[in-house]
Amino acid sequence: MRVFYTILIRLYSLIAGFAGLFSSKAKLWSNGRKNLLNKIKSEVLPFDGKTIWIHSASLGEFEQGRPLIEEIKNNYHQVRIIITFFSPSGYEIRKDYALADHVYYLPADTPNNAHDFLSIIKPDISIFIKYEFWYNYLNELDKLKIPVVFISAIFRPQQVFFKFYGSWFLNHLKKANHFFVQNEDSKNLLENAGIAQVSISGDTRFDRVVSIAQNVKPNKLVEHFKGDHSLFLAGSTWPEDEKHLSSLVEHFPNTKFIIAPHIIDAAHISQIQQLFPNSIKYSKATISNVSAFQVLIIDNMGMLSSLYQYANFALIGGGFGAGIHNTLEAATFGMPIFIGPNYYKFQEAKDLIDDEVVFVFENTEQLFSKLNKLNSDTTRYQSVVESSKRYVQSKTGATEMILNTVKEYL
Repeated sequence: MRVFYTILIRLYSLIAGFAGLFSSKAKLWSNGRKNLLNKIKSEVLPFDGKTIWIHSASLGEFEQGRPLIEEIKNNYHQVRIIITFFSPSGYEIRKDYALADHVYYLPADTPNNAHDFLSIIKPDISIFIKYEFWYNYLNELDKLKIPVVFISAIFRPQQVFFKFYGSWFLNHLKKANHFFVQNEDSKNLLENAGIAQVSISGDTRFDRVVSIAQNVKPNKLVEHFKGDHSLFLAGSTWPEDEKHLSSLVEHFPNTKFIIAPHIIDAAHISQIQQLFPNSIKYSKATISNVSAFQVLIIDNMGMLSSLYQYANFALIGGGFGAGIHNTLEAATFGMPIFIGPNYYKFQEAKDLIDDEVVFVFENTEQLFSKLNKLNSDTTRYQSVVESSKRYVQSKTGATEMILNTVKEYL
């Protein structure tokens, strides 16, 4: 099975290299791994203290792990932190992250790469965030007796580990030292599969978004854009989300809209500008001209989480595709949130739907109707705001729980 799995990994790398001829993201993925191990070997020098390796798929998962990184650095000044990413959307934005000693792409998950990478960085503990399961790395970590901890993990019955044919994959999970999971269902799935080293910690993202809200800085440009108007912020949007938004802009001419797309390449930004004629890109906006437009398009990365402080309503993109993006960044500031129908993998979305903070829509008419009702009912709107903030505050504390276990290895 390992041979077959490794062949698939190598095949994926070849396909990514070919796709790089047509896709800028695939090109970054492929080019970022060229001579990567030689680069790591030249930069990661012998170290007398403890080394922690933290891996995340992309930017969203990194933000889940960020509160833990900050707490480790606050408590252990002589610890070296090495961060790896699978995706360019994480690495390219956080490659200069100040609290990390080194940031790299993860070398492709082959037995040789896993052996060489771990031989170079020599971690005392490895931490994987949420979904990242790389079986050759897990196998090599087990061989070297390096502790493995999964944080903010969430499991579902549909995953391969819990299928009759999934024993090879499950056996790798059994080698991990501890799983910090988000909910009771995940804990039960693992325990029923023979994995007892499980704790329900919740999601470290709650700690992260509360920290963002407490330390958020003002944005004068957005303040001038909003003025005295209500602001509808659409975050991490895809083209399908943006199509639904276009009719809202027409129906609510006195509302300001910010669109922060998930993909910010020139082609997508141009498509959004055509869809919203009365719009301006953030990079072209100034305090003197921005108030003249109804739609502000965010054409940079890393700003979205701080913009929710100005929003009265939010739409979180991805619900008409692979799955919604981060609802918690909006929820911590308190507001009604709208999402598409693909949200079932996300516990916080289900919780917020039950609390009547998040509202699911399947078409433009439903989005318009739900927004209109909230706009016209001040009492209900205020109730949503309070429920939203209360939910986030009630779920904090995962970072401290995980840190207490990490301390055992430091």
